[in-house]
Amino acid sequence: MAGSVAKRDALKIEDGHLNNSLGSPVQADVYFPRLIVPFCGHIKGGMRPGKKILVMGMVDLNPESFDISLTCGESEDPPADVAIELKAVFTDKQFLRNSCVSGERGEEQSSIPYFPFIPDQPFRVEILCEHPRFRVFVDGHQLFDFYHRIETLSAIDTIKINGDLRLTKLG
Repeated sequence: MAGSVAKRDALKIEDGHLNNSLGSPVQADVYFPRLIVPFCGHIKGGMRPGKKILVMGMVDLNPESFDISLTCGESEDPPADVAIELKAVFTDKQFLRNSCVSGERGEEQSSIPYFPFIPDQPFRVEILCEHPRFRVFVDGHQLFDFYHRIETLSAIDTIKINGDLRLTKLG
């Protein structure tokens, strides 16, 4: 019995993974046709505690801003709820975050220990979902926490990316 469970789980793992550049299996939770900005992709199964979203890319040479949003669907009219919107603003060297629930924007947060993005340089943003909050890491360093304003985490099933960057990897 234990052997058949292990075999079944191994098949699920193989079926639900992609290979990264080193040939190791990587969970394919975000589905996307091509990494073109503006980008909109589906997060398989929505968010839940323990799930992580990875965005890797290259900042443009002369950037003004870019944003990464996790939303509840893709709807434009009425607009989908935004669980977290991260906006890097280069003129002010700010990394802003906010939400929009039922058409109402929340209180914007802006304090960060340093501005982590550099024009014409690669970056790695990780958004880790925990029970009370999202933890946001840039290039392996925790930058801030953002407490959930949407209670049903599984409804957060879409990632949108816009602005002055090129995407190299999502996961």
